Amino acid sequence: MTGIRELLLSRIRDVADYPEPGVMFKDITPLLADPAAFSALSGALADIARATGATKVVGLEARGFILGAPVAVRAGLGFIPVRKAGKLPGATLSQAYDLEYGSAEIEVHAEDLSADDRVLVVDDVLATGGTAEASVQLIRRAGAEVAGLAVLMELGFLGGRARLEPALAGAPLEALLTV
Repeated sequence: MTGIRELLLSRIRDVADYPEPGVMFKDITPLLADPAAFSALSGALADIARATGATKVVGLEARGFILGAPVAVRAGLGFIPVRKAGKLPGATLSQAYDLEYGSAEIEVHAEDLSADDRVLVVDDVLATGGTAEASVQLIRRAGAEVAGLAVLMELGFLGGRARLEPALAGAPLEALLTV
């Protein structure tokens, strides 16, 4: 796993003062552009999906779609997008959550999940944990079980893990990288 971590880290670019002064943005687009790194990332996350016994992968808008879809394909699982409110056609379940300045809402097609499903949530970054926590609540409200949460990178200094662990209720939280 050390080799994979080094490969992934080598393909993540730091962008200073983006999106605002004082922020060091972690840009994963160079990783996505490198087929070996992207394949290694997809494989590592698919291994987590298999280890958790997941039957479906949920990807969080928008980079969670980019990572979650190939993970689902590699693990032989279905993929379910969790979108910002108003982006899915038809009947949806929604979950509101608080942001640093305001609130947001995410949605899923409830019929895509059932009581027989164990769902792995996949995203690129775990920051404060608000979106991930809302997705866990949404999956449970749809009647499915949360198998865990897997991310490329955890920004440990923002405290997302501490916020999420109670919501995960013992389901694993796996971060390939912690910065």
